[in-house]
Amino acid sequence: MKGDVIVVEEHHCKAGQRIAEALQDRIRACERVYTITVAGESGSGKSETGKALKEALEARCFKAEVLQQDDYFILPPKSNDKRRRDNIEWVGPQEVRLNLLDEHLAAAREGVSAISKPLVIYDEDRIDEETVQLEGLDVLIAEGTYTTTLKNVDTRVFINRNRLETLEARTKRGREEIEPFIEQVLEIEHNIISKHIADADIVITRDYEVQL
Repeated sequence: MKGDVIVVEEHHCKAGQRIAEALQDRIRACERVYTITVAGESGSGKSETGKALKEALEARCFKAEVLQQDDYFILPPKSNDKRRRDNIEWVGPQEVRLNLLDEHLAAAREGVSAISKPLVIYDEDRIDEETVQLEGLDVLIAEGTYTTTLKNVDTRVFINRNRLETLEARTKRGREEIEPFIEQVLEIEHNIISKHIADADIVITRDYEVQL
């Protein structure tokens, strides 16, 4: 998403290094693009961990790319917020073009050279399009709240931090005001996302320890 602020800190880097180390042999043995998802609640560090993992993999001579679920929302951010306020039942996986994101993971695994994907322009509240080159790619990472549910995935990473534990990170990111309505949205998301941990292959704890 254009305009997003991603601040990678030491604990993200350590987690990325640990995961890259654990997966490197599997990636080398894979004869196609290896796909990874990084999921968790808002502010849990999905974008930061995805970026740190990409950098850790590249340090091991793998070519990696990250897809952000935020680019696959049906509506751009401000319009989506209005839709939520008009009807709170809009909150959930139905807000996101998850099928399209899954199709892009499948396309990478099938060896396509490029994909055309949505690109959210945050400040302008609009969705554009961009081409992502996949030629020679070794690893494709998809990060976002609901990405554990995607099908075309080799390894699922889940960050086990709830909305109260992520308050500081959300405040630092500054993409949304901390207000009762937002906390209501996050509680709904929590009730959905917390169940996804059961499908995770790797769990990052609230203290950012990696459990393989």
